[in-house]
Amino acid sequence: MQAQLAPVPTNHVTGSGRAHVTLRGNQAIVDVTVSGLLRGVPHAMHFHVNGQGACPTASAATQLNGHTALSTTDGHPAYGMIGTSLTTSGDTSPASALAVARFPVGGSFHYQRTITVTDDVARNIKAGKAVLVVHGIDYNGSGKFTNVLGASDLDPKLPQTATAPALCGVLAAPMHSGVMTPNSGQHTG
Repeated sequence: MQAQLAPVPTNHVTGSGRAHVTLRGNQAIVDVTVSGLLRGVPHAMHFHVNGQGACPTASAATQLNGHTALSTTDGHPAYGMIGTSLTTSGDTSPASALAVARFPVGGSFHYQRTITVTDDVARNIKAGKAVLVVHGIDYNGSGKFTNVLGASDLDPKLPQTATAPALCGVLAAPMHSGVMTPNSGQHTG
């Protein structure tokens, strides 16, 4: 499965990325490359499942401390809840969703890891309904996570900018020879 990671609307992100996931039963070989995000900080990264299997649109944005932006929970109807935390080491369950010290650091990074996912996550990946989300935004261009959007909806000890979704992409089967594959939403040729 592959995903092109695009900026989440309204969150002032110019980065991009790509992901490739090979699933063998419940073993997932994950390869993610990201560029153009806030440098020098960790970026939480997750497989989200059991939503619409989509990335949120600008219409999902709310007012966060007087600014129009998307929080993680604003995106839940589209991309679902956290199914797997793509940490660099240790636990990958939703319990590690905010294990800040164990996520990739930097504005550009390459993440590779083989992990075990739950049956539910594997099912969503196979169905083209899993969404990869990279979190952490520089909403006001300050070069750091700030409280410009208020406290995080996931943990009030963190600023909203640390947990807000930055990049999003639906994991879908690659397109071949002009044929639309399940959930690709596009036809080439």
